[in-house]
Amino acid sequence: MKSIFYFLFFCPTILLAQINESDTLKVQASLSLTGFWQEGNVQTSIFRGRTDVSVKPWKKWVFKTQNSYVYQAFSKDKADEDILSLNFLYFNPERKFYPQLLGFVSTNFRREIDLRYLIGAGVTYQALNKEKDWLKFSLTFEYEDTDFSRATFNRSEFNGNQSITTMRSTLWISGRYHLFDKKLILNHESYFQPSLKRSRNFRWLADISLEAPVWKFLSFKVNFLQTFESIVIENQKQEDRFLTFGLTLKNF
Repeated sequence: MKSIFYFLFFCPTILLAQINESDTLKVQASLSLTGFWQEGNVQTSIFRGRTDVSVKPWKKWVFKTQNSYVYQAFSKDKADEDILSLNFLYFNPERKFYPQLLGFVSTNFRREIDLRYLIGAGVTYQALNKEKDWLKFSLTFEYEDTDFSRATFNRSEFNGNQSITTMRSTLWISGRYHLFDKKLILNHESYFQPSLKRSRNFRWLADISLEAPVWKFLSFKVNFLQTFESIVIENQKQEDRFLTFGLTLKNF
């Protein structure tokens, strides 16, 4: 093996943000990057990056955006090149109940998704909001359009349609807690997203991480992510799991 280089800058939280839109700060931002490069008998390159930003453009409004990019190649053959952009607009997020608008755009090379977008709206309930600890439940409704590169799926009733559209409802649960005198931070976010038209078309996600603060704005992080999609291209697995380690940098 000729050489192995690891560069582990900031750990990615692969899908979902842990910025609290109810915080009083006008601007919150975090940056996460990670990578791996191996050359010689085996050639491997992996790069993952993500940004999370929350701003208050007006007094009672908060805009939150999360953008991530993933690239992986093995022996110069591309295995992943995915883009995900999650965007939310909240009104009066300091209240117990507050409404939101959302718009998502994504691509997924491995799952052969050329483009997926969702637009919708919903409401969030703050069950806990004490200093930096919080727990929230949200219910949203979305219109979704997913364009695949092929039209042969694991469920035959969807065969022949490269574009699958549906209305969805989504139940979200998210939280952040400081443990052991703030020596550990537990983050979690999950959702269940069924189709309102076809019961066999659904997906879910569970994202859990632990942070150990190194400095006020820097933490060591361990992140576990598990995703499931019921409709996939034929012979693809429905479930994915990711375990990552690294650092996260933020301004809050």
